[in-house]
Amino acid sequence: MPRHRRGAGRFSRGQAGMSANKAAANKGPAKAIYRRVALIGIGLIGSSIARAARAARVAGHVACWSRSAATRGAARRLKICDSVHDTLAAAVKDADLVILCAPIGANADLAKAIGPALKAGATVSDVGSVKEAVLRDVGPHIPGGVHFIPGHPVAGTEHSGPEAGFAELFRQRWCILTPPKGADPAALARLADFWRALGSKVEIMDPAHHDRVLAVTSHLPHLLAYTIVGTVTDLEDHLRQEAADAGHVIGRSEVVKFSAGGFRDFTRIAASDPVMWRDVFLNNREAVLEMLGRFTEDLSALQRAIRWGEGDKLEALFRRTREIRRGVIEAGQAGTFKPTEEKKR
Repeated sequence: MPRHRRGAGRFSRGQAGMSANKAAANKGPAKAIYRRVALIGIGLIGSSIARAARAARVAGHVACWSRSAATRGAARRLKICDSVHDTLAAAVKDADLVILCAPIGANADLAKAIGPALKAGATVSDVGSVKEAVLRDVGPHIPGGVHFIPGHPVAGTEHSGPEAGFAELFRQRWCILTPPKGADPAALARLADFWRALGSKVEIMDPAHHDRVLAVTSHLPHLLAYTIVGTVTDLEDHLRQEAADAGHVIGRSEVVKFSAGGFRDFTRIAASDPVMWRDVFLNNREAVLEMLGRFTEDLSALQRAIRWGEGDKLEALFRRTREIRRGVIEAGQAGTFKPTEEKKR
């Protein structure tokens, strides 16, 4: 994969050759409905796709597979899909759309396993938060005559498993599609319409640009949340030991007892699936490390402002970030953290 260029142009979309794909994805609803959709993985995202697809009637049949027998059992008990399969080949047989809904690190093995069983004309997509890695790991295993269009529904909660999914998860949330060069416009348009039917807004984006944008808007915030919650917990252990050495007894965790709204929000993010986020950071390390370096510089500047009592600098920063927050709320992308949140009018 090409390396990211640094400097003022680092967020350029690299849209050359993508205008046709954008036009295809923004056409009206596709006339065809997927006859059979196969979901490889049935956790929060996979089970939500199944529920939403069945509710919107955009698939004649929804099949699913999970590596875990317990998860397959839960999917059967909850009746999330029309069929639950014990083998990958059975799950993807005759599927018009196959969506990989497993952690990013599992994609290569899954793609290698399903490749021979894919029917000609089918589309393979995914839901991962890193797209260049998906192109690298999945692309080589997609046979000729099968369309490959990676995707990323920017939606989720801190919960996981088939019990956590719900049909409204994608409502008014973005789904970013990152087709490789030469992707079939009709297949792209059909997939875009599928996601719109599930309630999403669809954006077409260059894979490398996607990974840089998500490193800022998603990956770095998660990394900070994991760090802050871990640091606070370590500090509390230290304070409890100091209190014990002084003959004091601290009962209930003070982190829990005195949690303010900001810290509670961090703990919500830090409760996200550990395996999924491990794979995200390992597969988008270059972009994450670059953004983390920039954050460290900004944090050092904030530290200096506090040390030297530069209240004007602090207030200017806080005013600017408050306006950004208001813009996010106006876009209907934050506020209550309810996935069904609509823009207030």
